[in-house]
Amino acid sequence: MNPKSFKNKVAVVTGAGQGIGFEICRQLALEGAAVILNDIDPSLADAAGKRINEETGGSCIALTGDAGDLSFIRQMINTAVSEFGKLDIAIANAGITLFGDFFTYPEDAFFKVMQLNLGGTFFFAQAAANQMKQQQNGGSLLFMSSVTGHQAHKDLAAYGMTKAALEMLAKNLVIELSEYKINVNTIAPGATLTERTQEDAQYYSTWSQITPMGRPAYSSDIAEAALFLVSDKAKHITGQSLVIDGGWTCVSPSPF
Repeated sequence: MNPKSFKNKVAVVTGAGQGIGFEICRQLALEGAAVILNDIDPSLADAAGKRINEETGGSCIALTGDAGDLSFIRQMINTAVSEFGKLDIAIANAGITLFGDFFTYPEDAFFKVMQLNLGGTFFFAQAAANQMKQQQNGGSLLFMSSVTGHQAHKDLAAYGMTKAALEMLAKNLVIELSEYKINVNTIAPGATLTERTQEDAQYYSTWSQITPMGRPAYSSDIAEAALFLVSDKAKHITGQSLVIDGGWTCVSPSPF
């Protein structure tokens, strides 16, 4: 990216208090974007927004709320417009992973995963696209899939099906959004070092052994790809999914 390549752009990123979402927000702010950073955890959201503003001197507003709640989704879009005058980029990063054996997977866990991963992304995209359509200047949507939407992963049947569905959603929205100059794509990260995954002491060594490139991804690896797909350099790319996994899905050795 060129310095300040997102100057005068306004972005909303969900689930961004830490990990990949945070790094996406940080890099957007470094490149000049005004950012609405969302997380369901108020302490994470506030700390993340404060850190980004201190590090970048940018404009980052933290919003605490459930990215699967329709009224809060509308609030995020409205805040971007009221504070910064428009919306250019919407990144649906929020998601939940609830492991469980298929034979005993509980109903409440299933619908919790569906509500946020699918419902939250669908209606966030809908609200963002309606705002972009009204502005008549185009825009970019980006969804967060996963390698588990491409390869079976133990105890992640519900989660994996949501991630595969998001890639189909992006393809379908090409029909709906292209005439308004809105592009929509998906990234599918593989094993990535975040605050959550590093709670597993064996995570780095396990994934370093089975990833062809010799290590799991860093959050920056994912964020840099995300920024490209929502940049002006990628305006003719739409309906695509980019796997970022160091080659793991090409060979797919099990971590179990």
